[in-house]
Amino acid sequence: MANLNGFNASNVEPANNFDPLPANKYVAIIIGSEVKPNKDGTSEYLELTFQVIEGEYQNRLLWARLSLNHPKEIVSRIARSQLADICKAVGILKPNDSAELHNLPLVLDVRLKKRKDTGDIVNEIRGYASRKGSGSQPISAPQNGSTPPWRRTA
Repeated sequence: MANLNGFNASNVEPANNFDPLPANKYVAIIIGSEVKPNKDGTSEYLELTFQVIEGEYQNRLLWARLSLNHPKEIVSRIARSQLADICKAVGILKPNDSAELHNLPLVLDVRLKKRKDTGDIVNEIRGYASRKGSGSQPISAPQNGSTPPWRRTA
């Protein structure tokens, strides 16, 4: 059991809908990155967590898994190509750490895909592109309810 310290659900907004996002292009930032083992323990992948920062789906999360050192060379080649696209999109061509890619805006090309194991429809990131005019200035999270930098007009 876990102590919930007097949690009161009446004081908390309900969770948003977790249906997949419609296929479209979304401006997002990477807010997390972690190396994890694959399910059979033969290699690792880099999991990137993206947060949509504009539009109707602002604050929704998407994930990408890049198997950079997979036993099958084609899988690693595809993952390295995707990482290169991300690096070019955010303007960091030689990162030493995945954290260097965080909080920099880019455009995700998001599609819908049917999972083979469950038949569920899920999101899949199919491409990464530069956000025109964004440069590579980090975006910080809003402080104390202030307007986030990507929504300010002046």
